[in-house]
Amino acid sequence: MTNMVIDAGNTHYKVGIFEHEVLIYNRAGLDLKGVREMIDMYRPEYSIFSSVNIEFEEFMVDIGDIGPIISLSPKIPLPISYHYHTPETLGMDRLAAAVGAQALYPGQDALVIDMGTCITYDWIDGNGVYQGGIISPGMRMRFQAMNRFTKRLPLLEPPREATFLGKSTKESMESGVMNGIIAEAEGIIARYHNISPTMCVVLCGGDAAYFESRLKDTIFVVPQLVLIGLNRILIHNVV
Repeated sequence: MTNMVIDAGNTHYKVGIFEHEVLIYNRAGLDLKGVREMIDMYRPEYSIFSSVNIEFEEFMVDIGDIGPIISLSPKIPLPISYHYHTPETLGMDRLAAAVGAQALYPGQDALVIDMGTCITYDWIDGNGVYQGGIISPGMRMRFQAMNRFTKRLPLLEPPREATFLGKSTKESMESGVMNGIIAEAEGIIARYHNISPTMCVVLCGGDAAYFESRLKDTIFVVPQLVLIGLNRILIHNVV
């Protein structure tokens, strides 16, 4: 069974091709033409679409024939349950990442840290219940905020390395963002460890590479966690 999972971001698409549960190919940064080319190349039997800002109906008009496809929403059957007061506002990427963590680490409490436009910390317990989490400004958002809401601070690109003690305005800004995120993440991980000492920590997202080697805690880095979760949801609905 060849499955296609489509994760629509703010400007581009990320697509994964699965043979049942095995990810055989994935690409990020695609436009609609690129998605169409992957459809024509792999001819998926089933597909799933997920987006935080693109309407499913709009996507279908633009993409044309794709075959059987479902759109991810809290209303469709899921392989996990959730205890969340406002499921209609829950980001589908958060839900998919939680499903991915539960699939990879069944029976374990898991904290999923997704470092994207925002940094999200999501908790799924060992019984497969998504319990909620935390939303925090992402790395680039923090740099942009310092530039936008002050008159003199420049807009900086994220550095690969950031000194702790800044000796210039640039270094001080870099330290504030990069070391601030590390301190935030380590503090949140420690709080969750108080709840579940044996939990696993799963890191994903486009900015994870900046921080995976800097976090002191033992973590599992799974760049394609959202795609894995989307495929599990698709299988849950079509098999």
